[in-house]
Amino acid sequence: MIIDCDSCVVRGLACEDCVVSVLLGMPENVEIDALEQRAIDALGRAGIVPRLRLERVNRSA
Repeated sequence: MIIDCDSCVVRGLACEDCVVSVLLGMPENVEIDALEQRAIDALGRAGIVPRLRLERVNRSA
């Protein structure tokens, strides 16, 4: 999974409550593998870190 913060429609609005910003600051983009994604999802479900708030921009519109 590639998380491109530039393509997130809630960038700036939801960054403070996004796991990417909490763990890494405000990166341009982040690439995580499936195992890392499952770990981040588990931490978010447990309430240890915020959930991933990525909302991709629909560029086909």
